[in-house]
Amino acid sequence: MPMNYSLVDIGANLAHDSFDDDRDEVLARAADAGVAKIIVTGSSNQSNVQASALAESNPGVLYSTAGVHPHHASDYDDESDALIRRLIEKDVVVAVGECGLDYFRNFSPRDAQLDAFRRQLEIARESGLPVFLHQRDAHDDFIEVLEPALPDLSRAVAHCFTGEGESLHEYIAMGLYIGITGWICDERRGQHLHDIVPVIPDDRLLIETDAPYLLPRTFQPKPKTRRNEPAYLTEVLKTVAEARGQSTDHVAQITTENAERFFALGQAVK
Repeated sequence: MPMNYSLVDIGANLAHDSFDDDRDEVLARAADAGVAKIIVTGSSNQSNVQASALAESNPGVLYSTAGVHPHHASDYDDESDALIRRLIEKDVVVAVGECGLDYFRNFSPRDAQLDAFRRQLEIARESGLPVFLHQRDAHDDFIEVLEPALPDLSRAVAHCFTGEGESLHEYIAMGLYIGITGWICDERRGQHLHDIVPVIPDDRLLIETDAPYLLPRTFQPKPKTRRNEPAYLTEVLKTVAEARGQSTDHVAQITTENAERFFALGQAVK
């Protein structure tokens, strides 16, 4: 893959402990692969603090989000709320989330998930920051909570979209951006994405790794470990471009422009 790309990975869990031993090398490989900027996902009190610290130590390359994933919704309290509000005052923190609903795992009770989701949408509304959304097997409740809030939100992205065409059309009609991961590179469970990813308008498409998860299965030869990392965003780029019938150059350009606009990266501290 040429190194003249300037890609943005809109979701990488770089605060994850699997990166503790070689995080600098991971960032160097990402830069070599043409991944110029990475949004580090915050998903819990601890990872929110770690993500913002990582972003502050790598200005102009790393940015972060601050939020509580539905898996951790049981832990969401006034202290969590205050922490998110404090962190989003930092220039490097560019979105609220990861937040939403996950009824696939139900690691937190649904009432707790709904409460945490609503409270984080309120933070996004008050701050004007975009919101980084998670939804799995909770479509109806997700729409019921999100749709009334959307007129007062600046922007929202359905992170790691893996749903069907009906959901995709609904999200696009609601004005959401769509984040596509290496799920599309999985011939076992992501084949349907090849058919529907062309539906996403050029100005709403974003790409991400969700590292260390969702290692693209299209790699040849396969990496030695199953850990995903931002350098592998190029594999997502290639597969998305093929599915859309567009050049990798074109998809690289539009997804970078979209990410810069969505997260207002040009306005953040360099």
